[in-house]
Amino acid sequence: MPSPPSVLVLYNEPVLPRDHPEFAAEFDVLETLGDVVKVLTAAGFAVRRLGLNYDPQPLLDEVKHHRPDAVFNLFEGIPTRPGTEVWAAALLEWLELPYTGCPAECLALGRDKVRAKHLLAGAGLPTPAYLVIEREPFPEWVGGWPAFIKPACEDASVGIDQGSVAADPAQLAARVRYVLDRYGPPVLIEEFVGGREFHVNVIEQGVGPGRNLVVLPFAEIAYRDGPPGWWPVYTYAAKWDEQSAEFRNSPLVAPVELPAGPTERLRDLAACAFRLFKCRDFARIDARMTDGGEFSVLEMNPNPYLISLALVKGLEVVGGTHERFLVEMAKAAVARGSGRVAL
Repeated sequence: MPSPPSVLVLYNEPVLPRDHPEFAAEFDVLETLGDVVKVLTAAGFAVRRLGLNYDPQPLLDEVKHHRPDAVFNLFEGIPTRPGTEVWAAALLEWLELPYTGCPAECLALGRDKVRAKHLLAGAGLPTPAYLVIEREPFPEWVGGWPAFIKPACEDASVGIDQGSVAADPAQLAARVRYVLDRYGPPVLIEEFVGGREFHVNVIEQGVGPGRNLVVLPFAEIAYRDGPPGWWPVYTYAAKWDEQSAEFRNSPLVAPVELPAGPTERLRDLAACAFRLFKCRDFARIDARMTDGGEFSVLEMNPNPYLISLALVKGLEVVGGTHERFLVEMAKAAVARGSGRVAL
């Protein structure tokens, strides 16, 4: 009887102390790790797990002694060295190990918000007007007001709070200086787009060539009215701090339905962005819809949060399950290597 396919679940070991303000965004990977290991083990894979932090040598040692048929890639990078998310995927490619999720090139584009904006704009996909700041003196912002300021190379809403929205040049300059000092260049300024905000997950189904691209039902950040001066933006607190007022005022609702016309436009936009960034397995776009029904892509997110409500509920609506999705991703990765996927 042949042995079952072997899968190494690779993840980033948390390195931030519990009192660090960005601890929650990093520690969350351990919950995802537990779910993935449980599901793949129940499906019959031979599962090993490996956590990495600053030293990649344990991965090289693991591959030397227990080379897997595929890697289930949960490595999100080290907060103090953000490029490690891309480097880990590139190292897997160098080792000729098939792995789940988006390839290194795509991850690099998604993490670099400046290149992502250039790519979206160059391809003619709607995205808010923007300006890139590297240093002082700052060029004049000629886009609309209010303006939105964020670090260009962070994810998980790190560096985004209520102060990220500027209503005038003085507020904008102060915020740009803060982001430069706290996170380093470049800083991205965007025209703030009001209206409803959606998360749109796109997945690939099937194993082998010719996989089917599916845009899942949408999720919405259903912003509630806050105190005076409160902006409807998905801040770090709104995403991670369950005790905060911003978290309570920014519930994620899934699934949500739109009229046929906007639904078709947003689906097409998500599928185009997925292909443009050369995503694989799964990705998510964040988009705003104006009162007139026009969409703007805010960000492309390769390898987004794997156990999000939006993804789980979206899979259920199209007749799938989250467990089946994880297993199918692992099978697809194995098929890209040895092709030994029977369980």
